[in-house]
Amino acid sequence: MTDTLDRAAAGAERKKSPASVQVVASPGGVHAWLVEEHAVPLLALEFAFVGGASQDPAERPGVANMLSGMLDEGAGPYDSDAFQTQLADHAIELRFSADRDAFRGSLKTLVSHLPKAVELLRLALNEARLEPEAIARVRGQIEAGLRHDASNPDVLAMRAFNETAFAGHPYGRPVRGSLDSVAAINRDDLSAFRAGVLARDNLHVAAVGAVNADALGALLDDAFGDLPQASDLVPVAQIELQGQGVRRVVEVETPQSVVRFGAPGVARHDPDYMAAHIANHILGGGVFSARLFREVREKRGLAYGVSSALYPMRHAAMFFGGTATKNERVAESIAVISAEIARMGAEGPDEDEVRLAKQYLIGSYALHFDTSSKIAGQLLHLSLEKMGVDYIDRRNDLVASVTREDVRRAAARIFDASKLLVVTAGKPVGLAG
Repeated sequence: MTDTLDRAAAGAERKKSPASVQVVASPGGVHAWLVEEHAVPLLALEFAFVGGASQDPAERPGVANMLSGMLDEGAGPYDSDAFQTQLADHAIELRFSADRDAFRGSLKTLVSHLPKAVELLRLALNEARLEPEAIARVRGQIEAGLRHDASNPDVLAMRAFNETAFAGHPYGRPVRGSLDSVAAINRDDLSAFRAGVLARDNLHVAAVGAVNADALGALLDDAFGDLPQASDLVPVAQIELQGQGVRRVVEVETPQSVVRFGAPGVARHDPDYMAAHIANHILGGGVFSARLFREVREKRGLAYGVSSALYPMRHAAMFFGGTATKNERVAESIAVISAEIARMGAEGPDEDEVRLAKQYLIGSYALHFDTSSKIAGQLLHLSLEKMGVDYIDRRNDLVASVTREDVRRAAARIFDASKLLVVTAGKPVGLAG
């Protein structure tokens, strides 16, 4: 009966998902996923080039991040001020960013301003000026942020975690770079990254709004058609999280410590991924009913919040979580978290926990699609993850089909407290680095 109800709920929620997704191929061979929505005369475009900060030179991390700040600092006939004026005068939102695995862009515009928006996007991608004055200005902004972060326990904990978990791998380097590496980045570095990564063969595009397939096809060629056909990516090796069982302390003068913990996870296309996702939701999925929240906050008042998540990255899979607490309560917090992780791995959840988790994950899925930008972002994510254009329609059925035994098996795979890498930034009492 429970399984029947779960499937009925999945079917009901599936009807709330966005309209069918079309796969559009432009005349020039650029592909995109499209959801037509004509209620508002708006287009939201999300795109990404596979590569990201993992393509930074080993000795100069931060190139991808700096380039993301440079593409709208003047392009083609427009200097920096003129480019920004064009965006503002036409109410166009154009942004770029970089993470470990992708160099991303986002465009939002009224349909009436599409020609101008596409022109500016094309210029930014192909004819960014990368002028010395703009490089110096963006470099200064990044350096100011890095100096501010030098005493930020959140940033220091995350940086130390990555350095330990991915030692000798591109994931171990800071996406924004360091003061030394950012100071060394020059125009040639930015141009080389752009030439190697921004190409059509590693481009993913998602569009939501008041355009049909034919109009989007023409738009894709106008915006992306001048890019090189082939990228020149540096191979990045697969890596399993290192430092398993290590406890590391980064000393920071602060009354509260930040704790980050992680262990090997489950790859996105692993058959156990959905079961592991449900298991993590029960353990620390950011809801009040999660075990970690109950044990750490509600029962003991150790921290305001604690959570965990699965991170299936392109070249690694990780179970990761964190909390923050008073220095004198760090050791106890880590002990409680470790005990709950061990218990979940050894015993798994009970039937009621699995039922409620599935009910929540099915019922809340539609909230990912309540705006055009969210829909476009979800489509881009699914495209990058190679989940298939029909995944939105299949997803809730996948959740509903997971059994308690599936969840217990997945939990036993990933929840092993002895494998936890734990990094604390602060002045924790009773912990040694």
